Amino acid sequence: MSVAAACGGSTAPDDAAYTTAENALDAGREFVDGCLKGKFEKSKFFMVPTPQNEDALNEMQRAYRDKPTEDRNQYREASINIGGVEQLNDTTVIIQYSNSYDKVARKLKVVKRNNSWLVDFAYTLSGNL
Repeated sequence: MSVAAACGGSTAPDDAAYTTAENALDAGREFVDGCLKGKFEKSKFFMVPTPQNEDALNEMQRAYRDKPTEDRNQYREASINIGGVEQLNDTTVIIQYSNSYDKVARKLKVVKRNNSWLVDFAYTLSGNL
């Protein structure tokens, strides 16, 4: 799972510190930022709340914890590079991005649900973009 390398390791709950994303790009960026910095609760806040998404995020967190400390530190310091944004319709956006540490091109599906933009992470990982 190549996206697993992009995420970090904290699970401290602090939802109150997050503000609902105003658009798909904000939601995707905040999700990835949480991953890179090891703040999985932040990523979870910006993710569609389904068992499949939570399982995928938990798997990513386990993979992150298995990485050497130096790699985790590099991901925490990495920046997000947006390669492109494709709006499929009014409620679905695909964001192409990489991070400055591993430079691997990735895609993220962001959907609008109940007037909120959220990452559909399990769908992203399935390769069905």
